[in-house]
Amino acid sequence: MKLTGRLAAAPDDFIRQEFLEPQFRHEVVHLLRWYVLIEKALLGEYRRLGVLSDAQAGRLAAALDGLTPDQLTAGAAGALSDIALAMEVEVGKALPEPVPAWHVDRSRNDLQACAQLLHGREQVSDIAVLAGQLAEVALERASHDVTSPMPGYTHLQAAQVVTPGFYLSAVAEHALRFSSRLLGTYDRINLSPLGAGPMAGQELAWDRNLLARAIGCQGPVPHALVAVASRDWLLDVAADIASAGTGFSRFLTDLMAWGSSAYGLVELPDELAGISAAMPQKKNYPLLERLRGRTGHLTAFYVDFASCQRNTPYSNMVEVSKEAGVHASTMFAATRSVLAGFTLVVEKLRWRTDRMRAAAEEDHFGGFSLANELTLRAGVPWRTAQVVAGRYVSAVLAGGNGHAGHGDPAALVAAALEAGHVLDDPGSYLTNSLDVDAQLRAKLSSGSTSPSSVAALLAEQRERLGVLREQWDERRAAVRDAIAATDASLLPGGAA
Repeated sequence: MKLTGRLAAAPDDFIRQEFLEPQFRHEVVHLLRWYVLIEKALLGEYRRLGVLSDAQAGRLAAALDGLTPDQLTAGAAGALSDIALAMEVEVGKALPEPVPAWHVDRSRNDLQACAQLLHGREQVSDIAVLAGQLAEVALERASHDVTSPMPGYTHLQAAQVVTPGFYLSAVAEHALRFSSRLLGTYDRINLSPLGAGPMAGQELAWDRNLLARAIGCQGPVPHALVAVASRDWLLDVAADIASAGTGFSRFLTDLMAWGSSAYGLVELPDELAGISAAMPQKKNYPLLERLRGRTGHLTAFYVDFASCQRNTPYSNMVEVSKEAGVHASTMFAATRSVLAGFTLVVEKLRWRTDRMRAAAEEDHFGGFSLANELTLRAGVPWRTAQVVAGRYVSAVLAGGNGHAGHGDPAALVAAALEAGHVLDDPGSYLTNSLDVDAQLRAKLSSGSTSPSSVAALLAEQRERLGVLREQWDERRAAVRDAIAATDASLLPGGAA
């Protein structure tokens, strides 16, 4: 390509090799199809404006469809390693005669901003599919066991009795919330930058609403400067991903602890495990470590994008439009990896129900229930009831029974008398507090760990998953329909 403007020399090899060529390769792989769609949308407007004839628009559309990554890459050096210029050169070669008005009143700024957005929009949609699959697997596994008691921990200490189904329903909830947040972000960012030009708009009467619909967007970005200067959409998506990754890291931390020899509550099959080269008795779970480590990258991506945007002028800047998003595809790939890997873990996870029950029965999880009964049945003030229950547990442990799961009515009587209360039939206060299965049934509030509450929650979550899937299907269908309509409009006899 002949150089234009003030420059009389090609880019230095350092600039070309370090910046231009890597960017070109990335865009050819990830953004080419979106550049082609955008160019077709622009052809429709050129034709509507009377700048191009139907025949010219049709020939240009056919040439755009004929572009291949190899073809563009081969000609990159002669087009300043810029995908927009390379497309222009290669399309020109395929035309029987030049079309002088093609790309009149156009800028690469809104073109690039739009291609990046459409790629990001597609990635968000794909990630939502994986989040839905995780939710589905978690719901399925949860439904199989809502009755096996296991210790629930707060502050890393045994706290209350829960079940595998209760815990996995929390995993499903996190995945559903992630998908829902992405849906809101998708709708918020699905606005077209086309028509913004370099920064202040364009001189032809482009119909930006038509342009937006042609590429499957809900409408145009209202402000021309914002359309090319902002990459808020990337920050919004990265924030959703970072937040979700933080939650996934916490679930993985639980599984890493519960799968350790110290707990032994869960295990993964051998194909998802690793070995120690020096200690053959060990069964390690490096997959969990890899996944948790990868969630750390999800947080770092947001910081990276924000750091490269902050303190830059509010206009089109290569620093923002290209350098700030250089790791966007890596973020999307890492997110897909975390979701797919965690889904596999949830699907293959084995709950050691015998160890879980033994651990639940080993400790005294009924202190909360005991305090409730002391207040509701014996009229012991709530805070005093907490003191009585705590002293009762301490007395049992000190008595040498080995654990607080053994009932000791005499110890309860003594603890109550110390607080100034006399109990009739003290053993009856201990019945539910000593029975781990009763502990599950005792929770009556919605969203709790009782089998009936978990079953109701799972049904509600399945309903939400179905609604989310329908909503995501609608978004994807809208994009497909827009692409098909844009293609059809450029065929001979297509809509004007």
